[in-house]
Amino acid sequence: GVMERSREQLLRQTCEAVVLGVLHPRTAISLVLQVLSDAGSLLSCCLNAACVALLDAGLPLAALFCGVTCALQPDGSILLDPTARQEQEARAVLTFAIASSERKVLMANTKGSCSVEEMQQCLAAAQRAADTIFQFYRNSVRRRYSKS
Repeated sequence: GVMERSREQLLRQTCEAVVLGVLHPRTAISLVLQVLSDAGSLLSCCLNAACVALLDAGLPLAALFCGVTCALQPDGSILLDPTARQEQEARAVLTFAIASSERKVLMANTKGSCSVEEMQQCLAAAQRAADTIFQFYRNSVRRRYSKS
């Protein structure tokens, strides 16, 4: 459907921004993500799964990236990693792909309306949350490749 194609395009562009494809000319990289259930924050889950898959495959990356979803509640509060129900009740849902290097924004996707100030607040919250996700990546890789 349209939503799936849109999600696919966002994932493709984000991955292409960090994969160092010039090091492997004439090589096809195929990434398959299968959605088994959607409890909310689906795009950020897909972004995180894609990054971990690229990392596990040993592909050269310019930086790691992570996905963070923020829901802007009707009262103006920001909710990170919202459930599907919380997304439906939100005034706006913003998803960011954030690079590990300097916390740059690789991709932003919005659903709903918000002011520029609210978007900046959501971005700042997402950049702070990215630190936790990158620490999770480090711990996961350490556990996978440790000799114990």
